[in-house]
Amino acid sequence: MQIALGSDHGGYQLKEEIKKLLTEMDLKYSDYGTKSTESVDYPDFAIQVAEAVAKGEAERGILVCGTGIGMSIVANKVKGVRAALCHDLFSAQATREHNDSNVLALGERVVGRGLALEIVKVWLNTDFEGGRHQRRVDKIKEIE
Repeated sequence: MQIALGSDHGGYQLKEEIKKLLTEMDLKYSDYGTKSTESVDYPDFAIQVAEAVAKGEAERGILVCGTGIGMSIVANKVKGVRAALCHDLFSAQATREHNDSNVLALGERVVGRGLALEIVKVWLNTDFEGGRHQRRVDKIKEIE
């Protein structure tokens, strides 16, 4: 599985921790930035990750900013992206099973490092259930 990663300055440190986790999980990733805690604009990085997922360059994307809100808003503007902002394990599992989310948004200032890494694991290891949920995902695609 290829993962596209991106953050702004508010999510940089957590993104770096996620990179270590992905390496431990033997997953490939591309880091779309940012490269430091110097102030940047989150839309510049969210759009790159979302477009990589939409184009099939990455199977999934992970975005991190201070709250995860801005990143998720931007990512969901891209056709074919279903970004989910998750701050707990249940939501991470449910959004994969029910929504087939392909981008995960996290807030470094909202979720502790340990929980955030567990959320990433659950989200990456949970499959889409299909069935009645496929009908709903298809309706989302029609709206796009």
